[in-house]
Amino acid sequence: MEITETTPVAMLTVGQLRDFLGIAKQDDRPREPPKNEEKRLVYGLQGIQRLFNVSHVTAQRYKDTFLAPAVSQQGRKIVVDAEKALQLFSEYANKK
Repeated sequence: MEITETTPVAMLTVGQLRDFLGIAKQDDRPREPPKNEEKRLVYGLQGIQRLFNVSHVTAQRYKDTFLAPAVSQQGRKIVVDAEKALQLFSEYANKK
């Protein structure tokens, strides 16, 4: 079947429509793994305590020392990027 300007769109196959519009099949494109843009966050000293299974005093010490780059604090509100905190903890533990 030859596609002309008078060919109804309803008469085209999916392949013909893709070719006509210049759209590649999805299988022809390399697939990228879905990106998880959301950060895993923990809140407060209790979040640090649960993340590392430590006491309140130890969580405070961690927050004030090697976890500082992963911690954001505004007044009394503490927010910790858990992935970065785990990475910093691993680096800290390897230094010992």
